Amino acid sequence: MNIQPLLDISTRNHSHLCPRQILGVRLGLAGLKALGFDAPPDNKQLLVITETDGCFVDGLSAATKCAVGHRTLRVEDYGKVAAVFVDVKTGCAVRVAPVLGIRQRAYACASEETRQYFAQMQAYQIMPDEDMFTVIEVKLAASIESVVSRPGMRVSCDACGEEVMNEREVHQNGMTLCQPCAFGGYYHAVKNAVLSPVVETK
Repeated sequence: MNIQPLLDISTRNHSHLCPRQILGVRLGLAGLKALGFDAPPDNKQLLVITETDGCFVDGLSAATKCAVGHRTLRVEDYGKVAAVFVDVKTGCAVRVAPVLGIRQRAYACASEETRQYFAQMQAYQIMPDEDMFTVIEVKLAASIESVVSRPGMRVSCDACGEEVMNEREVHQNGMTLCQPCAFGGYYHAVKNAVLSPVVETK
């Protein structure tokens, strides 16, 4: 398969091309193939859960046409270049990850290129899938229905009053709470902080 059109899409979104984008494109195509898709399916049938963010995801998105904005791409940031591909209709799910030592395999594949970065750039475009990836069948820890949710699901948090969408609320001691109010979030409010209005500068 000629992956250049997909690399062009990733390059446009990322402003340049790098090895991890190529890896993302190849891994995305391998995930589609593992689920039996010749091309990205329509109607949000495919859900991709990536285990890192960054340039890898630009390649992954170019290959699968999944996006955070469409709610077909989710990020579980483990800092790993890997992704789970879920057929929402059948429930089948696979995890695709690079084989251990993939960089060394790339250097061997492009041995005439002494610069490691460019060796990866070359090799990742031509190496066979079986030399690049491991594919295992997996089962999601939560049901697909709870991950995907349903349109129009909105409630207000009984503690902070903010709206919670997509059934991400928590029911605790008879209250409906957002997850930060229930468990603590990724930030802490700065007490006594006074925010000034945003002033545009010329």
